[in-house]
Amino acid sequence: MKKASQVGAFFVGAIWLTAAQAFCPAPKGLIPATVQRVVDGDTLRLKDGRSVRMIGLNAPELAGKGRPAEPYALAARQRLQQLVAQSGGRVGLLVGRERRDRYGRTLAHVYGASGINFEARLIAEGLAYQVAVAPNVAQIACQQAAENHARRAGLGLWRRSPVLKAEQIRRSGFALVEGRVSKVQRNRGGIWIALQGKVVLHIAPNVLGRFDRQLLKGLSGRRIEVRGWVMDRSREDRFKSAGARWMLSLSDPSAFRLL
Repeated sequence: MKKASQVGAFFVGAIWLTAAQAFCPAPKGLIPATVQRVVDGDTLRLKDGRSVRMIGLNAPELAGKGRPAEPYALAARQRLQQLVAQSGGRVGLLVGRERRDRYGRTLAHVYGASGINFEARLIAEGLAYQVAVAPNVAQIACQQAAENHARRAGLGLWRRSPVLKAEQIRRSGFALVEGRVSKVQRNRGGIWIALQGKVVLHIAPNVLGRFDRQLLKGLSGRRIEVRGWVMDRSREDRFKSAGARWMLSLSDPSAFRLL
């Protein structure tokens, strides 16, 4: 019986390895680089001095600024360290259309020596969330498939639902939010989607073309799930008239889904 269980475990592991490798296969023309250290679950420091923020995922935050580490933050960093070590510290980079973020970090997809995509592996194991920020959205489909795998299997972050109801938002930062749409408005600033519970979603004019406008118009009364970085607007003058303290900006349709 013990031998049979070990054989079964081997085949489960083999099936999982094959499935994980299928997410976001390596393209041609990767730029070689050597990793100096792993900063956290989604950021690498290269030996040439560059910092690389991996595209398409958001790992839990490590402890800092008086806050404790978020669940699975240490596990995400340790897993990324393991992936880098298995690759001998050598990786391949696929730089995004937007090459740098506001902190000066290189934005890139990262692949190991065997062709495994690090972002997809972390997402598929439930150690990071899939997130899309335009214009770096070329691998949304395979990253969503990786997250769907983790979500169905209840792995890592998905052991307990991380989705908050709109009225449960208490602080800024990355969040998955569920709520019912109470109003959809459009003005020169873009489209504003109000959720019951003091949360408003914003789609800026420069990314509006990526969205189905008819779908947006019909959202009133519908329950949706959205993800992204929540911002506290309570110190803004317009907050007093708008009434929604929390704002979450959307730059790609994959950031929300109908429930």
